[in-house]
Amino acid sequence: MGLPNIMINFKTMGISAIKRGNRGIVAVIIKDNGKAGAFNMESINDIPTTLSADNKAYIQRAFIGGTSVPKKVIAFSLAVDATDYTEALNYFATERFDYLVCPPDTTNELASSVATWIKSQRESFDKKVKAVLPSVAADHEGVVNFDTNNIKVGELTYTNAQYCSRIAGILAGTPLTMAATFTILNEVTDVPRLTKTQADEAINAGKLVLYHDGEKVKIARAVNSLVTVTPEKGDAFKKIKIVDIIDMIHNDIKTTVNDNYVGKVSNSYDNKCIILTAIKSYYEQLEMNGILDRDKSSIEIDLVAQESYLKSQGVDTSILNEYQLKSANTADKVFLTSTVKPLDAVEEIKLNVII
Repeated sequence: MGLPNIMINFKTMGISAIKRGNRGIVAVIIKDNGKAGAFNMESINDIPTTLSADNKAYIQRAFIGGTSVPKKVIAFSLAVDATDYTEALNYFATERFDYLVCPPDTTNELASSVATWIKSQRESFDKKVKAVLPSVAADHEGVVNFDTNNIKVGELTYTNAQYCSRIAGILAGTPLTMAATFTILNEVTDVPRLTKTQADEAINAGKLVLYHDGEKVKIARAVNSLVTVTPEKGDAFKKIKIVDIIDMIHNDIKTTVNDNYVGKVSNSYDNKCIILTAIKSYYEQLEMNGILDRDKSSIEIDLVAQESYLKSQGVDTSILNEYQLKSANTADKVFLTSTVKPLDAVEEIKLNVII
């Protein structure tokens, strides 16, 4: 009895969207002979004591988070002499996570290979995952190009590769109603000082950078590496917050429909209407939670795609009215079209004071 569960699951997912949004999962690849394979951690207390000091610190940085902390960190430990990340990536291809990071000593070549893998997962396998990578200009919404080096924490200095886990933890711990822009890294005492012009240039080049405002160090703006916009992916796709919302919606709908609809019910017009109503109620809950703009969400049967399919099956659609076209038998296929407008966060305030 799958269909009633769809309504319940979508409502539950809509209500819990904020909580799930700030309790994301960080995937970490490390190289360490102290432990092999995959292991899950829900707090720093779960970090294996057999790991090297550097790897333990790298994972600990992910747990610091930002507004909140990640739900958990999943690590995959390769041998110290591993020359590629294939084994770890094959494992993470079957795991649910939000942000992936490479080992703290990763090379640019290997980090770039992970960027290629992320693109493939998103575009070829419909798995909406992301990565925080050091100085990788991937020009893609799924890759965050973290480009601040010489990060000083007291007497210690870190590379951007060593601090990718920290950034991933911040992003995974930021509620979907907020952006990570201006998130303060309290432990960081200094970074290379950027002028506003330099920071703006870095942001426009698709770089996430740390910025010293004269008192504290913070994320200048929460952007990913996307710089080339298209009609399908406009400027909004440069914002990490917007992509996180779109990815969550995609994953929620895909998971719930697959679990409760696909293969479990007949493909009748009535059942299509039930799934439309369920998804619409999910959107409405996201609007109430301040994640989507109110009254801007819609979902309906895609008449253009449906008519194209019927024509390919030899149906003369010219004799069908809109209702007949909408309710026509489409075998095992369902064609839907949807519109949503994710709410951005306040990032710029312009105030004119008139005296």
